[in-house]
Amino acid sequence: MNHEVVNQPPPLVDYNLFAADRALREAVAREGAGWACEALHDFGRELGTAESIEWGALANEHPPVLHTHDRYGHRRDEVEFHPAWHHVMRLSAARGIHNLPWTTPRPGAHVARAAMAMLASQNEAGHVCPLSMTYSAVPVLRRDSALAAEWEPRIFSNRYDPSFRPGKSTALIGMAMTEKQGGSDVRANTTRAERISGDEYSLDGHKWFCSAPMNDAFLVLAQTPGGLSCFFLPRWTPDGKRNAFHIQRLKHKLGNRSNASAEIEFHHAWARRIGEEGRGVATIIEMVHHTRLDCMMGAAALMRQALVLVTAAPSEKR
Repeated sequence: MNHEVVNQPPPLVDYNLFAADRALREAVAREGAGWACEALHDFGRELGTAESIEWGALANEHPPVLHTHDRYGHRRDEVEFHPAWHHVMRLSAARGIHNLPWTTPRPGAHVARAAMAMLASQNEAGHVCPLSMTYSAVPVLRRDSALAAEWEPRIFSNRYDPSFRPGKSTALIGMAMTEKQGGSDVRANTTRAERISGDEYSLDGHKWFCSAPMNDAFLVLAQTPGGLSCFFLPRWTPDGKRNAFHIQRLKHKLGNRSNASAEIEFHHAWARRIGEEGRGVATIIEMVHHTRLDCMMGAAALMRQALVLVTAAPSEKR
């Protein structure tokens, strides 16, 4: 019997994702980011190698693993990732997907970054989530000049450092709003914030969904006497101690498998208020606004990748 496969496209490897996408190339030029085309070509070539494609596949085949405690019973609250996850994170961070418009504030910078995110999402979509949230957090951080001065230099680094320790020179930022009883209605949130002094608070409560819990800090919502407010909550307190940010479990998901999504609890966790008390939604919505752009780009990336997979490898090679 002849078992030769004759009705399938060839493996999609060793091609340039950007060079092969005429619509994306034209959009980048039309929307004022033509200056980024060389970098996009280079990134598209990197992502299209057999090695990079294998990294993306392995990151999804080996989902993250939660370690709540160490062998002695102390809280650990760390998520372990497969080495392939760190490979794709390092590749995308080097291109500034988490910071490019802020480090290169020129016309078309957001367009260039969106194109980078779309290319990266075709290789492996899950890892773009922590990078997207970091990019989106900067406008909110700038509402507090002291926080911006402390954290922007870390965010603006293109070096990826997955270590879990205080005093890192790099940082990724996340977000946690949703609670069990409220879902998308964050006004029903029950997490409470008690003032310590000034803009420093102690948070107690939970979040039903926290994406990328190994990021270095998070924007969260909590109730104060003045109403729902926005807070900046780092994984380590200013005095170098583990913050009371406890990961209860990871979500079992159909998609976005490579990225950890968690249920978390706060037990007197240290946080700093950003924005006015009672104006939490108005403050954090600026971060949400930017992440929604990446949700759209991610969906377009998945459709684009599905198209090229079923129509055989494109002719534009390396």
